[in-house]
Amino acid sequence: MGSNRSDGGLHETLLPGSDGEEERMGIDEMLRRHAGEFGRWQLRHFVLTSVAWALEAMHTMVMIFADREPDRVCRFGPDRCGGDPCRPGSGGWEWAGGPAASTVAQWGLVCGERYKVGLAQSAFFAGCTIGAGIFGHLSDSFLGRKGSLTVVCILNTIFGLLTSLSPTYWLYAALRFLTGISTGGVGLCAFVLATEPIGPAKRGAAGMSTFYFFSGGIAVLAGIAYLFQSWRPLYVVTSLPSLLFLITVLPFVSESPRWYLVRRKTAKAMDVMCSIARTNGKKLPSNVTLKLDEEEEEEDERKHQKVDVESAVSGSIVDVLRSPTTRIRLVLAVSINFLCSVVYYGLSLNVVNLKTNLYLTVLLNAAAEIPAFAITALLLDRFGRKPLGVGTMWLSGAFCIVGSMAEGKVVRMVCGILGIFGMAATYNLLFIYTTELFPTVVRNAALGCATQAAQMGAILAPLVVVLGERLPFGVFGLCGVVGGVLAFYLPETMNKPLYDTMAGLEEGESAILK
Repeated sequence: MGSNRSDGGLHETLLPGSDGEEERMGIDEMLRRHAGEFGRWQLRHFVLTSVAWALEAMHTMVMIFADREPDRVCRFGPDRCGGDPCRPGSGGWEWAGGPAASTVAQWGLVCGERYKVGLAQSAFFAGCTIGAGIFGHLSDSFLGRKGSLTVVCILNTIFGLLTSLSPTYWLYAALRFLTGISTGGVGLCAFVLATEPIGPAKRGAAGMSTFYFFSGGIAVLAGIAYLFQSWRPLYVVTSLPSLLFLITVLPFVSESPRWYLVRRKTAKAMDVMCSIARTNGKKLPSNVTLKLDEEEEEEDERKHQKVDVESAVSGSIVDVLRSPTTRIRLVLAVSINFLCSVVYYGLSLNVVNLKTNLYLTVLLNAAAEIPAFAITALLLDRFGRKPLGVGTMWLSGAFCIVGSMAEGKVVRMVCGILGIFGMAATYNLLFIYTTELFPTVVRNAALGCATQAAQMGAILAPLVVVLGERLPFGVFGLCGVVGGVLAFYLPETMNKPLYDTMAGLEEGESAILK
């Protein structure tokens, strides 16, 4: 890739005869005017980088198969061991497939010990919460986006292989927690690395497309789990793709030009931009160079003699809470993201309670997510964020409530699939919606709070799943309905301006109310 070429190759794609005063511009402007916003270079880079989402799906959802409760058989023959294996005095029950079939069979995580299944799964999601913070910081600092993605792939491979060797439950839970830390950085690093070289006009659509890779990873996992039905080999096979990605894909992925630029490595950033232009069939004028956005702000400040700029262009979560408008939005966004996550991950893990073909059900759930993402993208700018958010959450909640009352296992499976369909659509929508609710100066802080709330929902979801067959559906249905009600109180953001400052938001909202 262009980032590995020497600085001497920088001028290969500079347009000759463009002598004149040096023109400095930001990356977005250079992409828009000269290099191309989404050409062959960005498409290849986006696909290669987004494969990491499939790896994240495998490391996350492998718990569905590894922690499943296998069928039990009576060693004395049919109806010779009693009806309830958890009843005192009942004996003679054996696991179909032996103790190696799953962690439940390996360590007897049933009856009074069943909570340990949810505990290990919650430990994984708790690790994801920590890992997102750690690798989010490292990807912004000295490691960079590509460097951080490299590290998490190495750690996922190591922790996954060690998990397959776990001699005890508690060591297994600890290794799942560590895997969660590294997995928490995969999607974050891959998303930023995949979307930063894309121009602003195409970045939103590309960002929403990353979810397809996650769903695809779940579908592939269902096939792998069908072939490897013992939990130890399954962890080995689902860990090796991270190593394969590290060796065969990452060498062809470029570091983000934006990271190079903020680290004051302008020559390397220009090298990547030249590579983008060349692959896209374009050329950069020889007199253009990159500059940071803050440099542009400094120039504007000198031109217009602005005062108090610092207070206008910086903000924190405290500023969000101080303003009544953004405070209400934050509380609603955090609550909705939390409830959405409980339902999405809960329904994904709840397939173990359906008593249907586990591999087929997981595959159908993954297949249901793909059209949900596509429909959301198509309807987002037609019906608006608010009606779509309310509708998809209520759709999911309604089918979950039906599932809690249904008798047949096939009916419950269908309700679960349709519930996943609705909540996957909501998940896809919420990222865009939450971003548009807050001004630029506090957008990342607010989005970070919403993301943390979603991760807390993921931690809670496994503990709901272990409650049984019907009760989890009821909880998920209630969460969906309540989430839809809360979404009613959010403002519509379609065709509304994206405010940069808190003052601009307050003035804009006041003008709407008049």
